Amino acid sequence: MLDFVSAWYKRYFTDPQAALLVVLLLVSTLIIYFMGSMLTPLLAAIVIAYLLEGPVSTLEQRVSRLIAVIAVFSLFLLFMVFLLLFLLPLLSRQASQFFQEVPNMINRGQELLMRLPKEYPEIVSENSIKDIILSLSGDISNVGQSVLSVSFASIPLIVIYVVLVPLMIFFFMKDKVMILEWMSRFLPADRQLVIHLWEEMDAQIGNYIRGKVYEIIIVGAAAYIVFKLFGLNYASLLAIVVGLSVLIPYIGAATVTIPVALVGFFQWGLGSDFTGLMIAYFVLQFLDGNVLVPILFSDAVNIHAVAIIAAILVFGGLWGFWGVFFAIPLATLVKALINVWPTHGDEAVES
Repeated sequence: MLDFVSAWYKRYFTDPQAALLVVLLLVSTLIIYFMGSMLTPLLAAIVIAYLLEGPVSTLEQRVSRLIAVIAVFSLFLLFMVFLLLFLLPLLSRQASQFFQEVPNMINRGQELLMRLPKEYPEIVSENSIKDIILSLSGDISNVGQSVLSVSFASIPLIVIYVVLVPLMIFFFMKDKVMILEWMSRFLPADRQLVIHLWEEMDAQIGNYIRGKVYEIIIVGAAAYIVFKLFGLNYASLLAIVVGLSVLIPYIGAATVTIPVALVGFFQWGLGSDFTGLMIAYFVLQFLDGNVLVPILFSDAVNIHAVAIIAAILVFGGLWGFWGVFFAIPLATLVKALINVWPTHGDEAVES
């Protein structure tokens, strides 16, 4: 047993660059695990700056980097102003109307549930339906209280994200070279493995993040058009939710189907409008998964569906929402790490 462990260690961990990589990964994981909540604005700024680096690099071929950074950052600020002044108030109004309508939905749902014991007495009992209604009422009440508490508690965070994050984004883009040179001072001169890992990750994760942004915009806009054509209530709110659901592969699309179906059902009942809405919605999800995703991510990420779901479960369990958000990039990191990790199989066998 000891010989097996010794051979395994010599094969994978005797390379000095592998040891450096292990230390970097361990330190990064510990920092994010213990200080992730405090560093969230910083991490958000890094991700957005990385996302904006693509257009900056394209413009930098024609003008200086400072002018390219200012131009791209100005467009980003205009987009943020649009979100804060136009889109967020609209979503806030629709969310307020939705929560005001929730009690009526609950009452109609209770009426439908109470019909079941009369129509199917041999399958469903009245007591079991009452227990279900009490349980659902308590859960909905808890959700409402959580939403209110989060909304009030998030006011300071909104200030931080509106003021500090854009400022950090600008300096990350403007001083990118200086920051990278400063960070490289803490690494040994022989760091080819780290550089190789970064190059493989950069090609895949950069394309993945940009592709996800395009997918959110396209799917959200298409969902809004579908919901508007059918005259569905809360079309803007539901379209945003559908667009953001693509951040969580497989699970997001299945989960967001529930509010869309509930709103349509309580608005029209089980009629032709509801049936047409659900057919159009499932066609949209089918086109997203089978046409849009292969186009956007054909060269970005090549990871099996089981590995993606496992990454969502593992990283979501470790870091909550942000773990789910970055599940696929982190899975890409693990895959790139496995691809570049040095092995000494012959040496281990000979020893």
